Amino acid sequence: MSRPPPPRLAIVVPVLDEAQALPTLLQALQPLRARGCELVVADGGSRDGTPALAAPWADAVIAAPRGRALQMNAGAARATAPVLWFLHADTLPPPEADTRVLQALAAGAAWGRFDVHIEGRPAMLRVVAALMNLRSRLSGIATGDQAMFVTREAFDRVGGFPAQPLMEDIELSRRLKRLGRPACLHARVRTSGRRWEQRGVWRTIVLMWRLRWRYWRGESAEAIARAYR
Repeated sequence: MSRPPPPRLAIVVPVLDEAQALPTLLQALQPLRARGCELVVADGGSRDGTPALAAPWADAVIAAPRGRALQMNAGAARATAPVLWFLHADTLPPPEADTRVLQALAAGAAWGRFDVHIEGRPAMLRVVAALMNLRSRLSGIATGDQAMFVTREAFDRVGGFPAQPLMEDIELSRRLKRLGRPACLHARVRTSGRRWEQRGVWRTIVLMWRLRWRYWRGESAEAIARAYR
């Protein structure tokens, strides 16, 4: 019997106590696995049974040091495909997302991201998403909510995600921009607006802009993470 071809794309999902949200994502990713994508779930010490829940739906479920950056780096190290796609547990991909990623990289990009739609009741979330997408397109900086993807070669060249507790996506974008601007895909991933609704939309907007401003001014990610919490 011939062996299946090696995967071209690895989906890395960092998780921590995501037993409620994760099944929807895992089911949505099964058609991509059927097309040959590799799925690696990197668990940061869940206590709600997340690893056992994910095991039947993934190619690998690994234990990693807690922290989104550390978990994504561990997942990338475990994956075997030449393209890495980082997807949050509460984010759902658009149709044919794997094909869109591979086409964007085949066209010459080394990395990229999707537009995002933030789900939730407040209408302001649609405005937040639109501004996030516009800002990203103008600045070349992506956020984790936008489902970043990158060739393994580029990821390794910049040292992967920095080992910091917050703004790891911003810092990775900065480093990758030295290799080239991102492919900004208009197809939208759908991400949960739960943190916006829990904190309050306007309060979260002000908080995030304030934290980004402090980060751009050179404050440490550790200090900013304390302020965020």
